[in-house]
Amino acid sequence: MIIIDKLYKKFDKNEVLKGINLEIKSGGIIAVLGPNGSGKTTLIKSILGMVIPNSGSIALNGMPVKNNWKYRNDIDYLPQIANFPGNLKVKELINMIKDLRTEKKADDQHLIELFKLEPFLDKKLSNLSGGTKQKVNLVLTFMFDSPLVILDEPTSGLDPISHLRLKELIKVEKEKGKTILITSHIMSFVEEIADEIVFLLEGKIYFKGSIDQLKIKTLQPDFEHAIASILTSNYA
Repeated sequence: MIIIDKLYKKFDKNEVLKGINLEIKSGGIIAVLGPNGSGKTTLIKSILGMVIPNSGSIALNGMPVKNNWKYRNDIDYLPQIANFPGNLKVKELINMIKDLRTEKKADDQHLIELFKLEPFLDKKLSNLSGGTKQKVNLVLTFMFDSPLVILDEPTSGLDPISHLRLKELIKVEKEKGKTILITSHIMSFVEEIADEIVFLLEGKIYFKGSIDQLKIKTLQPDFEHAIASILTSNYA
């Protein structure tokens, strides 16, 4: 369980998070949505300890994350942009990450086969396409069996077949009881897999609940129109 209490963050004079209160129960898929600049990335990086809030607190399973780096061992994170060392081969990068997390058992072979990466293992990362790099990114994220998975735009650059495999993989991980946080601009992807959504606007939580509840709140017939209705009413 993640409990966020009165989380506030600003960069210089820019208020990015304005007193966020959020409780995320263990298990299930939660999509964190919002327009650019709404605070999504700052919120996620605060959970990861990559951004230090000005005030407020975050606790995972009852333990405050502040000054407690060990909690990150229970998180698998897929960044939106993976800046891999271009001179490394794919297999070298995978082995390096495994060496860095020796306390966790890695199941990389299954994922390599799932995303058809065998032909690329001996290729340098600088020579890979964006979509292939994203598949490597996914292997690095899912090869450790952690209870919390955070995915920032996981479908970026993926071909339709890999997109489908990713959706099935996420559903399998959910069945293991994991908590999966996702950010995505692909509304059809979110609608298919998310149990709940958290919608941020200008650093505050505008809505938290199911997609059906959002459609009722906005009086819209489908998810995309519900999201469009929020944006239109707030930015018109």
